[in-house]
Amino acid sequence: MSDFFLQLDPARLHALQDLADAQGRTPEAVVEEAVCGYLRDERLTVRAVGERLAREHADLLRRLGE
Repeated sequence: MSDFFLQLDPARLHALQDLADAQGRTPEAVVEEAVCGYLRDERLTVRAVGERLAREHADLLRRLGE
């Protein structure tokens, strides 16, 4: 895994540090959990949109495949 640098404005950095401190975690752990949740949610959204489009255009996709 490669290192990743994230620059936050001072207010967000302070809020992240406060949250991590309140949870007894590192700021990195809080960010990692947030990113994982975001990626999971976006993956589900993209999949749902793709499935909806495939259903809506099933006839066209079938004809193109002929």
